[in-house]
Amino acid sequence: MIFLELVLQNFGPYSGKQVINLNPKIDEENSHPIILLGGMNGGGKTTLMDAIRLALYGTRAQCSTRGNLSYSDFLNQCVNNKIDPVADTRIELLFEHIENDKPIKYRVVRSWTKNPKDGKDTLGILGDSDTWPDALVNIWDEYIENLLPLGISNLFLFDGEQVKELAEQETPPPVVVDAIRGLLGLELADRLAVDLDILVNRKLKEVGNSKDLANLEEIETRLNQQQEDYQTTEEKLETLKNQVEELEQKQQEAFDKFISEGGKIAAERNQLELQQDTKTAEIEQVRQSMCELAADVLPLALIPNLLNQVQAQGEKEFRHQQVQISKDLLLERDKRLLSWLNQVEISPIEVEKIQSFLIQDVDNLYAKTIQTEAPWLLADDETLSQLDNFIYHLQNSKVSAKEKLAILKNKEEEIHTLERQVQTAAAPEDYTKLRQVLETAQNKVVEAKANYETIRRRLAELETIIAKSKRELSEYTVENIKHKNSEHIITSAAKVQNTLKIFREKLTLRKLNKLEEEVKNCFLYLLHKSDLVHRITIDTKTFSLLLYDLNGKPVPKHRLSAGEKQLLAIAFLWGLAKVSGHRLPVAIDTPLGRLDSSHRSNLVERYFPSASHQVILLSTDTEIGKKEVETLRENEAIAREYLLKYDSSTRQTTVVENQYFW
Repeated sequence: MIFLELVLQNFGPYSGKQVINLNPKIDEENSHPIILLGGMNGGGKTTLMDAIRLALYGTRAQCSTRGNLSYSDFLNQCVNNKIDPVADTRIELLFEHIENDKPIKYRVVRSWTKNPKDGKDTLGILGDSDTWPDALVNIWDEYIENLLPLGISNLFLFDGEQVKELAEQETPPPVVVDAIRGLLGLELADRLAVDLDILVNRKLKEVGNSKDLANLEEIETRLNQQQEDYQTTEEKLETLKNQVEELEQKQQEAFDKFISEGGKIAAERNQLELQQDTKTAEIEQVRQSMCELAADVLPLALIPNLLNQVQAQGEKEFRHQQVQISKDLLLERDKRLLSWLNQVEISPIEVEKIQSFLIQDVDNLYAKTIQTEAPWLLADDETLSQLDNFIYHLQNSKVSAKEKLAILKNKEEEIHTLERQVQTAAAPEDYTKLRQVLETAQNKVVEAKANYETIRRRLAELETIIAKSKRELSEYTVENIKHKNSEHIITSAAKVQNTLKIFREKLTLRKLNKLEEEVKNCFLYLLHKSDLVHRITIDTKTFSLLLYDLNGKPVPKHRLSAGEKQLLAIAFLWGLAKVSGHRLPVAIDTPLGRLDSSHRSNLVERYFPSASHQVILLSTDTEIGKKEVETLRENEAIAREYLLKYDSSTRQTTVVENQYFW
């Protein structure tokens, strides 16, 4: 969509007919995005923005000067005060958009006179063939909603005050919230939910008798009051939540100071001293156990080689004794065998050979076991067994001694640590002050949390009460109203309401994720300072922005400078416009506000040429000054320039083409 021309006739301070060419095309091949209109404060800049809104939306237009005026009074206010009361006031907006892959032009014309009879203007739509398509006039509100929905129009047609308000507030102002809801599709879901409630109530009233109607109205009144109480309590709960968070932060600061200056150690002095006494007693007990070990077999650990030698000698002599016993047994057996052989019929020569073999066999078997030295230990089996038990007990004592030495060392290190902690404890008078500050902070947190819990419980009670009222209304309907069609509508409406709630939640999360990324990218692009913000999130209920640094820690909004806040607000609007998916012109009234030179330069060089394919800037001489306009000209960003000359004596404004303040 592109705005091509705006015609004002006796509208506001614009007397007579004045034509403003808004076409960004320089020629058939070249196009520059910016249409620059300069004017002093009170010279008619905002009036031009109101004219565009009024041409597009008529009675629904959110004009800056309308306030609470009726549409008829607002039209009268817009009539130039110098003209004949019977003369026409007229605005025309020529725009082009793509329809069925072809460019289509429409000229929206609204005209009226002072004090119109029906309190409305006359709407006309002039097409390419200079005809008035009456069918389009009748459905114009629905048609323009498809091109530039009213709910998101403030993302494309906004002013510096809107940016200032968005920058200063923690949560977006209602006009931006409405735009976000329109962008996310929540407006339609909410409207449908309200329409369903209206339909259900209408059906209840249609089919109920007088007594039923009175009961239903009483329930509805009570339910409305309960819902108002719920909303008020919810707001109060949010306030208390913020208060608790602030007090917890102060408590943490007091606790950190208490710890860093020795307050905690001073508070634990008695406990530390008791721990010292306990550790000392444990050390004494370990030392006593070691003395008992030293009084037993442990000293023999000093002669391990002698003990090993004795054990080895004992085993050696024991084995020799066993071998000698077995040899004697074999010799006795051989004697019995030879005696038997002599008794049987075997020749003496054969017996002699057998005897020789047996003697040689025994000698061969025990040749390796011949003792080379005389035994000197001469220990019996019981003594050797006691020696083994003694050595085993000695090994256990050595292991136990090592363990007790390790325990002793650890206990001594623990005592040294406790001594150092006690030495770092704060002085009694300093500790008293630190403790009082910490206790005060803790008491405030406890009190705030108690208040928060009270309100939270009240909120839960209200939820229960509201649910009960809704069930009462539903049960009343089911039990007392017997109209089948209305009962079906009421039953189905509850299911649809639940489905709408789920749809709204999922739709919000899906679109907010995309919006968060766009806002972050726009902000970093405008700020040209990539280390300030790493991630931006948007609250699903309030739509407030939450900033996080590279470490994932929150970046409070109050830490941003005034200029950075304004750039964040503009990035928010820019990101919303991008996510909307509509390729629409952007019109900005008093765009630079309180920006300093560096941020102003970023906005001029980065945002204005990139905000859209068509950017209409309405600026004073102090916002887009000589330096800024020269930068835009050098970058070939400006397609057309106008100067709004205001005559204070006549209070009339004239549009001068191809001219700016410089």
